[in-house]
Amino acid sequence: MSNRVSAFPFSRLGIVVGMEAEASLIRPFLPTARFGLSGATLSGARQAVLDLLAGGVDALLSFGLAAGLDPALQPGAVVMPRHVVVNGERLAAAPALLDWLGADRADVIDGDLLHSDVIVTAAARKMALFRQTGCVALDMESGVVAEMAAARQVPFAGMRVVCDPADRTLPPAAVVALRPDGSLAVGALARSIVCNPFQIPALIRVGRDAGQARAAAKAALERRFF
Repeated sequence: MSNRVSAFPFSRLGIVVGMEAEASLIRPFLPTARFGLSGATLSGARQAVLDLLAGGVDALLSFGLAAGLDPALQPGAVVMPRHVVVNGERLAAAPALLDWLGADRADVIDGDLLHSDVIVTAAARKMALFRQTGCVALDMESGVVAEMAAARQVPFAGMRVVCDPADRTLPPAAVVALRPDGSLAVGALARSIVCNPFQIPALIRVGRDAGQARAAAKAALERRFF
């Protein structure tokens, strides 16, 4: 472990992710951290944070993929927001955590991150949210982490990587393709494709975007921790 990693400003880090596939990206870099899995649901995110806080963590990190809202951001853009916006409220991330994560790098986006209780799939909706809020990206866990951390006076930060860009509408199969643990829901995926085979090209693009996002997340972690 490098000196930079040992300089973590708190003693027990809890990391909240949507799926196990996201946890598997960061776990090799932070093997002593504790993890909470939301299953990409609001109730799951709340329970994940509660469990981590009950376990004694003294800092929280929301990590994983995000939907792009800023049209300038392409798949693989790394976002470490200075603020998370929840129901119109801007909650500030902890500067010490952001510094530790390397948020000052030139290739890191520090614009606001928007919380959503539901998956946003339509490009038109993403672009409307960008116009309304100015937030650069959106996810379903960071707002829960921010609100609950603020209520407990626990420092938090987010590290999210854009997967689907603002101009990309997700096909129906992409929403049902993954189980909460990140494994492929073959039956649900097959049924969706049979019902609408014309979505296959869009589904291939989603897979390509996700691959770029995962590679970018790994590269960003390697730059920071190796």
